[in-house]
Amino acid sequence: MELKKSHWAGMIAGILVIIASLFFMDTRFFFFIAGIGVLFIVTPFVLAIVSETNIATEKEDMFLEFARNLVESVKTGTPISKSIINVRNKPYGVLSEHIKKLANQISIGIPLSSALQTLSKDVKNKTISRALTLIGQAERSGGEIGEILESVTEAVSTSDKLKKERKAAISSLVVQGYIIFVVFIVIIFVLQFQILPMLVGIVPAAGSLGIGGLSGGSSIEQGELANAFLYLLLVQGFFSGLIIGKLSEGNVKSGIRHSFVLMLLAFLTSAGANVLFGGS
Repeated sequence: MELKKSHWAGMIAGILVIIASLFFMDTRFFFFIAGIGVLFIVTPFVLAIVSETNIATEKEDMFLEFARNLVESVKTGTPISKSIINVRNKPYGVLSEHIKKLANQISIGIPLSSALQTLSKDVKNKTISRALTLIGQAERSGGEIGEILESVTEAVSTSDKLKKERKAAISSLVVQGYIIFVVFIVIIFVLQFQILPMLVGIVPAAGSLGIGGLSGGSSIEQGELANAFLYLLLVQGFFSGLIIGKLSEGNVKSGIRHSFVLMLLAFLTSAGANVLFGGS
């Protein structure tokens, strides 16, 4: 991933906030402020990944529209090279620039197969690359390009339709995943602020959990316990998000945004709860 200005700005702001958090090292606000700094650093990268995923989806949709236009043009008897030139000015969203480049290459005499290979490298999309490879091979072999184009279009359309149907069918599981995680957070908070203090006979505001009767006089600081539960929530949120992405869109990378949302929810609720109910 190429680092952009937003990435550098986020990293600089995050580092400054983390440095500022050092002044609160011995207070209950330290991890909250430091976490905000980490959030500044991570957010631009997560947004970039989400943007790349959305762009990839738009590319497939626009390529499908482009392929349909080619099929209509080729079926009227227009050669595929001429058809590409004819449709280059139609709106294809994020693919418009690439389609114009393809048409310009063909218009100056570059072979269609070479131009299609260049387009495949430019768009960086597996579904589109496979379709372009089939079109290029059909053009070189001299087959019925209209029928092959139509078959490619139907294949891409079917793949896109299946993805959308799967996403719609699994949407209830995504909601359930978020609900389960919220319930998990509630259970952790009840355990941290109610059950454990009751077991050792103290309240969270006392500042530490003495467990001398259980482990020969040792004690666990309330802050250490809060951090342990926070790490547990963050790990749970990270992997839950990846699983949700894999189930809903068939891609672990798509789960990064779910992981980010769940981890952010875990951090904010945990930090807020510790500020409100934890010791000083």
